[in-house]
Amino acid sequence: MSIGGRKIFCLNPLNGISKIMLSGNLQQSSVSGSPFRGREGHEAIILAGGLGTRLRSVISDLPKCMAPVDGQPFLKHIIRYLLSQGIEKFIFSLGYKHEIIEEFLKDQFPTLNYQSSIEEETLGTGGGIQLACKRITVEDVFIVNGDTLFKADLQNTALFHAEKNAECTLLLKPMQNFNRYGVVELDNDFTVKNFKEKQFFQSGDINAGVYILNIESFLDKGFPEKFSFEKDYLEKFYSQKRIFGMIQDKYFIDIGIPEDYQRAQEELKQIRLHLENVEANWTLFLDRDGVINYEKENNYILNWNEFEFYPGVTEAIRLLSKKFNTIIVISNQRGVGRGLMTKKDLLDIQRRMKLKIEENGGRIDKIYYCTATEVNHFYRKPNPGMALEAKKDFPAINLSKSIMVGNKVSDMQFGRNAGTYTVYLKTTHPGQPLSHPDIDLAFDSLADFAKAL
Repeated sequence: MSIGGRKIFCLNPLNGISKIMLSGNLQQSSVSGSPFRGREGHEAIILAGGLGTRLRSVISDLPKCMAPVDGQPFLKHIIRYLLSQGIEKFIFSLGYKHEIIEEFLKDQFPTLNYQSSIEEETLGTGGGIQLACKRITVEDVFIVNGDTLFKADLQNTALFHAEKNAECTLLLKPMQNFNRYGVVELDNDFTVKNFKEKQFFQSGDINAGVYILNIESFLDKGFPEKFSFEKDYLEKFYSQKRIFGMIQDKYFIDIGIPEDYQRAQEELKQIRLHLENVEANWTLFLDRDGVINYEKENNYILNWNEFEFYPGVTEAIRLLSKKFNTIIVISNQRGVGRGLMTKKDLLDIQRRMKLKIEENGGRIDKIYYCTATEVNHFYRKPNPGMALEAKKDFPAINLSKSIMVGNKVSDMQFGRNAGTYTVYLKTTHPGQPLSHPDIDLAFDSLADFAKAL
């Protein structure tokens, strides 16, 4: 789809990807007609090279983005929010103590599709973005700061950016009674009219540190190696009327000073699941093997003869069908991708499973699966692509009012990456420590979970 000669890219996870839906089953995706110069995905640069000088008293000598918030590096909160918004590839613009960040990414996000862009010397925000742009494979890239979190609607932002044929779009946050930030004023056509320096404002719209940038137009400016994105690009070129602003009154936190860093500890605290809060409009996501049926250790269920329900599961799903508005099965099925079974075998298993559940008064509204063999494929758990696709197919799904039930830590990470609550079943890994930050509640089986509701 094009508007004004520019191709629109929406942040739903199948943009630019051809999908096949058979009996409600998501098949492995293939690239088709992407507006990103023939490449798949949505990409973001995270500027994570900050020194954190003003936070030295509370974070010692860590890079600013690694400051712990609710027991997790602040960067983890940013990554997970961007994943939940459909960002598939990340470029981390690093500098100060980059080894700490790279070790964190390797340990905490081994399936994330990312690259590092490392500054040998400080290049400024503009120079860091310019260097990172060399690793981008799309026409327009999201840029976020590693010390701020703005929970904006990126899909609407992308539409706005395309409709305006913008070179750069700034996301703006309305604020009251502040002196820490400057103000961005917009003209009637939403182009930037003025940047006002920091002073006390009773009200105004601040730069929230989130941008969409057209890479070709940006690089054509011929910037030096070191420069400021804000001063040397935004404030210099906004008069050309190709830099736009979009106001979104969403959650915003900047941890750059100790007071706001402490505030983040409370505001970003993970709210644990309380089953008494589950209402009829909630959604239930279920893993398959190890949750609904017995899992073959280090192997795959290759045909219906090998499929065996856990005791009480069909009754459990009957009970759960009365509790949840939508029930979705989310399953990695790499056995198909590896050629160990056919797609026909998989569809036969799913059809028979669904039929047995329905015969016992339960329902599965749709089954999504990913046959990809690449561990960093966006649709392969723990990456959240299948959840985002389900939300697109079922617009009533609210991921913040959803529960992911699984038997592996990767299922729990999938839930967190998608923005859901999590329930861990001890069916196959009973020794898993249940104090894990990605586990809300744990039960012995799906039947026990259903009874607890």
